[in-house]
Amino acid sequence: MPITTLLRSFFFTALIAAVPAAWAADEIRAQDFVDQASAAGVAEIESARMALQKSQSPEVHNFAEQMIKDHTKANEDLKELAMNKQLEVASEADLMNKAKAMILEMREGESFDQAYANNQVKAHEQVIELFTRASQGSNDSDVQKFAEDRLPELKEHLEMAKKLATGN
Repeated sequence: MPITTLLRSFFFTALIAAVPAAWAADEIRAQDFVDQASAAGVAEIESARMALQKSQSPEVHNFAEQMIKDHTKANEDLKELAMNKQLEVASEADLMNKAKAMILEMREGESFDQAYANNQVKAHEQVIELFTRASQGSNDSDVQKFAEDRLPELKEHLEMAKKLATGN
C-alpha cells in the first residue's frame, strides 16, 4: 500500500474517531447543535451532488437525489429555527466532512460508489447520535423537538445507506 494511501486512511480514521468523543457530554447547547447539524447537512448535500456527477449507478443517483431533497428541506427548517432563536448556522461543511469529500473526489467508478455508500453509513450514524443527544438533552425545547422530529427520517436514510453499501 503506498504511503500516501496509508496516510490518507490514517487521517480519515482519526477524524472519524474524534467526533463521537466531542459529543460525549449529556446536554448539548442549542448553538452547538445548530452548528454541527447545519454543517452535517451541508456536507450531505455537497457529497450527494458529487455522487450525481461521478457515479453511473442508478441506485446511487436515486439515493443522492433523495439526500439533496431531504437535507435541503431539513437545512431550511433548521435555518428558520436558528433565525428565530438568533443562532447562526454553518455555511460550509466542517473539516471532517471536507476531508471525506476530498477522499471521495479521488475515487472513480465503482470505487467511488462504494466509498460514497460507506461514507453515508458513517455520516448518518454520527448525525443520528447528534440528533438523539439533542432530542434527549438540549438546553432549548424547540431544538429538542426539531431533533426528535427529524430522527425517523435520518434513521430511514441510514437504512437506505446500508442497503446501498451492501448492494441489497
